[in-house]
Amino acid sequence: MSNLKQGRYFLPYNPLLVERAKEMRKNPTPAEYKLWQEYLRQFPLKVWRQKPIDNFIVDFYCAKLKLVIEVDGDTHFTVEGMSYDENRTQVLEGYGLQIVRFTNDEVINCFDGVCDCIRGFLG
Repeated sequence: MSNLKQGRYFLPYNPLLVERAKEMRKNPTPAEYKLWQEYLRQFPLKVWRQKPIDNFIVDFYCAKLKLVIEVDGDTHFTVEGMSYDENRTQVLEGYGLQIVRFTNDEVINCFDGVCDCIRGFLG
């Protein structure tokens, strides 16, 4: 934990991930781009893209809802990917965060359902 920087208003994060997060913002996957441009950009609460938290970079993060939104591609469905995501989820939930996951396919082909699911977290 010693490599993590504690922000005044943010969860701890690894400062070495900041540049990688910026690159990922510049080069989103098609599904991430669609979700951001067509929905999360105008979400009623502030949503961060490619946000470093702990030693991870989450796809989208809404601090007010303590919600992490992940858009998963094929690498997440390998044995290694699923094990990594399980550990990552446990660490993030340790900060009191909720994690919701969608596949690239769900975002591209079931977009309204994805948006409805995220909207449901508004209460």
